[in-house]
Amino acid sequence: MSNKSARRHDPYAVLRLPEFRLYISARLCITLAMQIQAVIVGWQIYDITKDALSLGLIGLAEAIPSIFVSLYAGYVADTVPRKKIIVVVMAVLLLCSLALLFFTLDISNVLMRYGVVPIYLIIFLSGIARGFMGPAVFSFMPQLVANKQLYSNAITWSSTTWQAASLVGPAIGGLVYGFYNITAAYALDALLVLLAFTFFAMIRSKPLPENINPQNMKESLRTGIKFVFGNQLILNAISLDMFAVLFGGAVALLPIYASDILLIGPQGLGFLRAAPAVGSVIMAVWMAYHPITVKAGKIMLWCVAGFGVSLILFGLSTSFWVSLVLLILSGAFDSISVIIRSTLLHTFTPEYMKGRVSSVNSIFVGSSNEIGAFRAGLMAKLMGAVPSVVLGGVITLAVVGITALKADKLRKLDLSPDTEAA
Repeated sequence: MSNKSARRHDPYAVLRLPEFRLYISARLCITLAMQIQAVIVGWQIYDITKDALSLGLIGLAEAIPSIFVSLYAGYVADTVPRKKIIVVVMAVLLLCSLALLFFTLDISNVLMRYGVVPIYLIIFLSGIARGFMGPAVFSFMPQLVANKQLYSNAITWSSTTWQAASLVGPAIGGLVYGFYNITAAYALDALLVLLAFTFFAMIRSKPLPENINPQNMKESLRTGIKFVFGNQLILNAISLDMFAVLFGGAVALLPIYASDILLIGPQGLGFLRAAPAVGSVIMAVWMAYHPITVKAGKIMLWCVAGFGVSLILFGLSTSFWVSLVLLILSGAFDSISVIIRSTLLHTFTPEYMKGRVSSVNSIFVGSSNEIGAFRAGLMAKLMGAVPSVVLGGVITLAVVGITALKADKLRKLDLSPDTEAA
């Protein structure tokens, strides 16, 4: 970037928009809530069952409904005002959080009678809600940013907010659970969802972008799928992240590392869960000042490879501090990949199709987090936690190598302002 271009770049440009500030405030609260809830649910279920597979089933319970509704959710996001969808979703997530809180009260004997099944049912319902939330939030954000030149800046700050919440959320969840009790932790979770609902409700509704080719639901879904699979650049980018997340995810097994390998308890689990976000926040803030444009594709590939190496070393580590540093590095590498992929999707996808494209992306990448958690839990059940994490990292490196050889357009991707989509 030239000195003249650097002077023109305003890293805070999108933060000057009042509605975008409300948006990231809501995103902060809902992400904090989800991270706190994830830590509590993971520790609670493992504490009850002492079974690695039960941790994987948490991800599966959320992924199945999310995948099932994703395509329809994308169609809805392109045909129904996005704010309306988001507000309804927030209400459902609030009910889920209140239900989990209710299960911990003395007057409730639900868990004593039915074990962890009610928790899985609540996670299943929240999976449906999150399946609708992804496409709606993805396609709503650009409506708050009129200038396309600010997309990268908006994505960077949105990602920074998400990562910051992912940084402090697990630590808060672990500390509140460890030093107070599970009821207090779930109460905080519910309060944060309520705040997210309030912030989203304060944003004015936006009209849907004009659809130049109105279609019925079946044709509309087919068009969205065809767009993704017909665009080599987008398909390769989301496929790379899908396999990296599917095989490289170790987060689901952190309760085992905290309890049985590193011996650090629920407080330490909170810090392990927060560690990837430390790296992500640092990297995302750096990218707000130094956006990656030139050779973005090659940088993305190298960063996914770095993510895989970090996880292999983490899997082998028996030191809390070494493990913490490696998780921080994995988060830094992942942050670069996520921001580049998100910028690519927003830049090369028509406004009226963003809900459907986001839903396909959600199936590829979003649900891979949960399916990856199940994969990790199942492999840990069969071969142990350490081999599961190490093998996942090795497969991630193999995926990067194959993608680098086969995906020419992604390898040559350049996001400079004067570069047009291929």
